[in-house]
Amino acid sequence: MMRNFSNLPSADGVWTNLRSVEGRDVAIVVENGVIRWTGVVTAIPAEYAAAKKHDGGGALVTPGLIDCHTHLVYGGKRANEFAMRLAGATYEEVSRAGGGIVSSVKATRAASEEELFASGAARLEELLAEGVCAIEIKSGYGLALEHERKQLRVARKLGEAYGVTVRATFLGAHALPPEYAGRSGDYIDLVCNEMMPALAAEGLIDAVDAFCENIAFSVAETERVFQAAQALGLRVKLHAEQLTDQGGAILAARYDALSCDHIEYLSQAGVDAMAKAGCVAVLLPAAFYTLREKQHPPVAALRAAGVPIAVSTDHNPGTSPCLSLLLTMNMACTLFRLTVDEVLAGVTTNAARALDLQDTHGTIAARRPANFLLWNVGEAAELAYWFGQRPVRTIVRQGRIANWR
Repeated sequence: MMRNFSNLPSADGVWTNLRSVEGRDVAIVVENGVIRWTGVVTAIPAEYAAAKKHDGGGALVTPGLIDCHTHLVYGGKRANEFAMRLAGATYEEVSRAGGGIVSSVKATRAASEEELFASGAARLEELLAEGVCAIEIKSGYGLALEHERKQLRVARKLGEAYGVTVRATFLGAHALPPEYAGRSGDYIDLVCNEMMPALAAEGLIDAVDAFCENIAFSVAETERVFQAAQALGLRVKLHAEQLTDQGGAILAARYDALSCDHIEYLSQAGVDAMAKAGCVAVLLPAAFYTLREKQHPPVAALRAAGVPIAVSTDHNPGTSPCLSLLLTMNMACTLFRLTVDEVLAGVTTNAARALDLQDTHGTIAARRPANFLLWNVGEAAELAYWFGQRPVRTIVRQGRIANWR
């Protein structure tokens, strides 16, 4: 149910009767959609005495959630591949049989921009209803200039229509389109020399991603993509070490990548390189679950090295048809043994870093846009404990009260 974001009620005023994750009684002052002050309730500045009051009812308050890795805009679905995997086919076997990413490319190319907006909006609404206030949306299902443009334009339009921060990531190097079979070098030429410069000039790219894997692109091909992005002043990120250790994370760290995502097969050398570069490790447990993977990301090594860990849905039609960041948090704790503190940071502060939004999102702090959530839970652990429900009570997004129910 799409609503005009500008018509939503303002969150301006003093929000009191709130509990922080640490258990303190806190308050938040919002003015013109921006947090002006936050702290313990007994220290509210006198200048706000006459401001409108919002009673939080003792709710737990957290920053707005951030879904930092999604493929939200696409055509069609891939339920048939789900059935194939149930019958024993692996992700690689599905891809080599003509399924996988390329099947979504066919459906996305056939869809109009209006159709992609409508289906993308329906998916986005599910995430917004849980309290997502910022999201990454990747291209990568067009694999031709006009169709990659179409995806990225829809991503921009969704952000404008729903008043949500959208980071648009160009993922032209996602898979080899059928018309370039056996000519991956020629396709990378197209990505680097035509698609990326044109889309960047149109203001449609915030970052550049690639899929470095034995069923996708080599380290050398990925480096060409990174070099082209760097020449255009664009930050990079990488689908790395999902199925095998290709050494992609080491390459990404050399190019100061924002994040390396999946990383089930990440080596210790990759961990060390990411730690040195300050690269965020984005874990995608819903894809791990859907593919029934056995190789866990090296969480203990990431912790020991001080690599920031983020968590995301990886929403996509083939390997993670998940539209619940809260469920993903539960999966990260249950499957990967993240702590509650780690998973909360993973969908707020560290997710913001993965999108280069750390200066505006991920924390409740003065001079930042008002993005925060009030929850009907007794303690923070319940946010990862419950699944199958939406315990959010109040959503403040971009300075407006954006409750969904």
